Amino acid sequence: MTRPRLAYLTGEYPRASDTFIQREVAGLRAVGHDVLTCSVRRTGPEHLVGPEQRAEQSATFHVLEAARRPATLLAAHLRWMRAPRRYLAALGLAWQTAPTGLRGRLYNLIYFAEAAVLAAHLSDRGVSHLHNHIAKSSCTVAMLASALSGLPYSFTIHGPDIFFAPEHWRIDEKARRARFVSCISDFARSQLMCFAPTETWPRLHVIHCGVDPDRYAARQATAPGTRLLFVGRLAGVKGVPLLLDAVAALAPAHPELALDLIGDGPERAALEARARDLGIAARCRFLGYQGQDEVARALGETDLLVLPSFAEGVPVVLMEALAAAVPVVTTRIAGVPELVEDGVHGRLVPPGDGTALTAAIDALLQDPEVRARLGAAGQAKVRAGYDAGIEARRLATLFAAYAGGPTPAAPPAKRPEPTA
Repeated sequence: MTRPRLAYLTGEYPRASDTFIQREVAGLRAVGHDVLTCSVRRTGPEHLVGPEQRAEQSATFHVLEAARRPATLLAAHLRWMRAPRRYLAALGLAWQTAPTGLRGRLYNLIYFAEAAVLAAHLSDRGVSHLHNHIAKSSCTVAMLASALSGLPYSFTIHGPDIFFAPEHWRIDEKARRARFVSCISDFARSQLMCFAPTETWPRLHVIHCGVDPDRYAARQATAPGTRLLFVGRLAGVKGVPLLLDAVAALAPAHPELALDLIGDGPERAALEARARDLGIAARCRFLGYQGQDEVARALGETDLLVLPSFAEGVPVVLMEALAAAVPVVTTRIAGVPELVEDGVHGRLVPPGDGTALTAAIDALLQDPEVRARLGAAGQAKVRAGYDAGIEARRLATLFAAYAGGPTPAAPPAKRPEPTA
């Protein structure tokens, strides 16, 4: 089987909140791909939570840093100007796919400048396929680098936020030009189908994000349960205030109840203040970002993982919890029901319903036998359908299948009319 030399591009790599990309890269390398990692920006030190992240960052090409060197930027553009028709077509693509307004045009011209530097770097290293994760600005850079150099590209689409502004990010044009699109769930694929041209639909493939099931030791249910865990970004979309309210409501009936929160974000200070106001600060530990080993250890010490999000794709932390035989309480949104079946692998509650969230947590804390049954079923589900190694092999098959195939038609599509 052909193993094309790959480049992976994201806005920031590696990130503590996007360890699934790191696992995917490792999985592709394990099956024989040479994968060059690229990042538009350099990640901050808060994301380098272990030796794996530090090693990945040291080997990653940082596009913006290179583009800020005038000689590098000029040399890259002069290189692609040797094919003036292609260069002008790529510049036209940047202009025609830009968000409306002066600011949007300016940003796309910046992405065009970065794309020339990236394309030169990849060409010099013999890369034959470029893949992007998080199909926003970094995918725009990937699309323009492809238009400049002829290097084929693909991308993984996650959601949910990109589907809030599909015209802004021109996911229709990105999908049309890509060799293929990897969708993390059937739900994500269906949302992209709302905007992508129908002729692209056969090239939209579901490849799950995954975990290494062997990394997680199964948690033995205790009676009664006392420990809750949240892992995620401390941002409004995650619904953490509802979890804090639930802990406060359950504290009288569960005097030993404690909550660990792994992650960081813009709402951390407000959430810490809310815990103090609710009188549960002593029960809540805000631990910040943690490495994969620390997350695995925390899962081995908890009774329930709770994720009360308002919008998600398919959260990898749910896969990690199920791999550790930890039942989950989460919300019935987006692609989550594809992973978690209510009453089989955990409990699904309506998003934003604090009463239902509290009741679900309470019921599972009181029933170790049910927790053990749900945990075992969840572990089997992850091993069957969300093993990172298996998913990486499926993705490798796609790279090989599309290697050398025809590139989709080049002229940019007319900007789609906003949906009603």
